[in-house]
Amino acid sequence: MASPLLAAVAGLGFGLSLIVAIGAQNAFVLRQGLLRSHVGAVVMICALSDTALIGAGVAGIGVIVERFPLVLVVVRVAGAIFLAVYGVLAARRALRPAVLTADARPGPGSLWAAVLTCLALTWLNPHVYLDTVLLLGSVANTHGDDRWWFALGAAAGSVLWFSALGYGARLLRPVFARPLAWRILDAAIALVMLALAVSLLLPVLLPS
Repeated sequence: MASPLLAAVAGLGFGLSLIVAIGAQNAFVLRQGLLRSHVGAVVMICALSDTALIGAGVAGIGVIVERFPLVLVVVRVAGAIFLAVYGVLAARRALRPAVLTADARPGPGSLWAAVLTCLALTWLNPHVYLDTVLLLGSVANTHGDDRWWFALGAAAGSVLWFSALGYGARLLRPVFARPLAWRILDAAIALVMLALAVSLLLPVLLPS
């Protein structure tokens, strides 16, 4: 069992290295965690999506994505538009005098909004196909017969990270008891989203 165990540990470390970074998905999970708003659903969607993408990469779907670059172009444009809209909304929240507080509660229908936003931030991100499907899938296949153990470790890393981010965010709630902290967070989210939107469009508008 030494070889499968080593492959799983390698997958755990590699998976965490790809997802533990400031990005649109992590920023959204953090905000939902701070609000205690549908955290379970958001964490589950992120973890299951990552697991599906990891499995696709190990199974060889990444080759298809690589051979049909037009798919990534469409995802880039759609993702950029979504991120730009989300960034503008975050900027509006940051600039508005009346902002959310740590005691805010989601209104009716917000579960669907959270689910759809989470799905869009995950599946309309072309980097997830490049990193999780192509890169992680390629590295996993270097482990030969133990590649699925590598995938299992990477999937476990996603579950651990998103659970820690979503449920651990409550530890920061004392900081976000002040409206100013929410405005700073939303301003940071707006900058991240808009910067990502621009980075997605640049290769399409200015091909090398």
